[in-house]
Amino acid sequence: MQRFAALYRRLDRSTSLLEKRAALVDYFRLAPAEDAAWALWLLVGGKVGGAKARIAGTRELREWIAEESGLPDWLVEASHDHVGDLAETLALLLGEPAKNATDVGLATWIQQRLLPVANAAPEVRREVIVNAWRQLPMSERFVFNKLLTGALRVGVSQGLVQKALAELSGLDVSLVAQRMLGFQAPTAGFMQGLLSKEAQAGDTALPYPFFLASPLEGEPSALGGIEAWLLEWKWDGIRVQLIRRGSEIALWSRGEERMDGRFPEIEADLARLARDAVIDGELLAWRADQPMPMPFIALQTRIQRRKPGPAVLAKTPVRVLAYDLLELDGEDLRQQSLQQRRAALTELLQTHDSPLLQLSPQVQANDWNAAAALREQARERGVEGFMLKQLASPYRHGRKRGDWWKWKVEPLTIDAVLLYAQSGHGRRSTLYTDYTFGVWDGDQLVPIAKAYSGLDDTQILVLDKWIRAHTTERFGPVRAVEPLQVFELGFEAVNRSARHKSGVAVRFPRILRWRQDKPAAEADVLETLRAVAR
Repeated sequence: MQRFAALYRRLDRSTSLLEKRAALVDYFRLAPAEDAAWALWLLVGGKVGGAKARIAGTRELREWIAEESGLPDWLVEASHDHVGDLAETLALLLGEPAKNATDVGLATWIQQRLLPVANAAPEVRREVIVNAWRQLPMSERFVFNKLLTGALRVGVSQGLVQKALAELSGLDVSLVAQRMLGFQAPTAGFMQGLLSKEAQAGDTALPYPFFLASPLEGEPSALGGIEAWLLEWKWDGIRVQLIRRGSEIALWSRGEERMDGRFPEIEADLARLARDAVIDGELLAWRADQPMPMPFIALQTRIQRRKPGPAVLAKTPVRVLAYDLLELDGEDLRQQSLQQRRAALTELLQTHDSPLLQLSPQVQANDWNAAAALREQARERGVEGFMLKQLASPYRHGRKRGDWWKWKVEPLTIDAVLLYAQSGHGRRSTLYTDYTFGVWDGDQLVPIAKAYSGLDDTQILVLDKWIRAHTTERFGPVRAVEPLQVFELGFEAVNRSARHKSGVAVRFPRILRWRQDKPAAEADVLETLRAVAR
């Protein structure tokens, strides 16, 4: 734990990406493979034990620290409110141990002490955790608590970790990123395979790192002539890579999840492909007799079922619109131009001739003004706007600016009332930055969206102070507030939803502005959302 705690301190104290990268290289060079695997798992967002392994809830941790420290519950709560971070609060409320225990590695702490008591009786879990608090010095205790609370945020992106591992191993960063897409469990074997210069058995099932578009913030005319660009509709589905390599058939989502079994008709269609290939595209719920895709929410019934039955398959049929061809007959095509890749993709799909796997159509426009006029049809077509892709561009990985842009339509807007607030995470853990908003349904306010972004630091501080002064009830970490503050929210779409009390679900809500000029009584009504819901 000493080595991992030291890494955490170096990362937390530095604002330089080069210094953070050097700290990661130093750690992974010296750490045992099992410790390195767990460190990697945690740094890229993995949790100890996952969702089903209960080691300690936040309420239990507060109760146990109160008992061990001899402090009353109210003082523990007040300390937490003041410090803002539960892991740090738990570390501070006990003094340093009389003598440091023998150092135990990160993997040993997790695999031999924490995971064996997951889901055990409270007294069993309490004994393990309290013993750790009594043994570990404060700096290590703080990091140990971070493992328990699942809040290991230390300003390190997955891309930075991949660059550090590429530097250490001498591998190309794209290969490291590709292998990490198969990161399902933190083991020494995975870590050794990840950094190996030899081809790995699992490589044939792995996708390539996805190339992501950047938002177009100005006018597209700044990109030069339209003839240098491919225009496609921006579909609202699941970004996927379809892999056919010999007998290996795999579907991977952009969220780094292999979707075996969820879309059996696509897997079967991919097996009939004439040649081995890796195809990048968008998976959409789409009835054959309809001119546009079904709303994204329709896909949720498919995502949640690993083996959908005939009724589900019939209710929510799917197809893939293919964007790009990344590999053909084992040859990596990513360094070829988009124009070359699309020509090869067109030929492959024409030969395949399947309604389940089709080419994403190119939108024809003579100039950017004509494209802007077509873009106004986006919502009528069930899409979010345009994708703009430079025809000469290679297929990169990550969000590299310049070659691919998403030119989305202006958001739908609504004025909603702030109903609930919850504290944020990391450096904003002492402030209320996560908000729930509602609109009027008759004489009642009904929650319709949560939003976390859109206010600047000054506004957040002012609103945080207002929330604390106007709290009406508390529900754990959530505060209900007087329904007085109105905010303009932007969102991409609104769909009918039986899963929400309001009957609607908004897509990608965010705060556009704080309407301090508007009373709550003049906020929008639920019927406004229902009227535009698909």
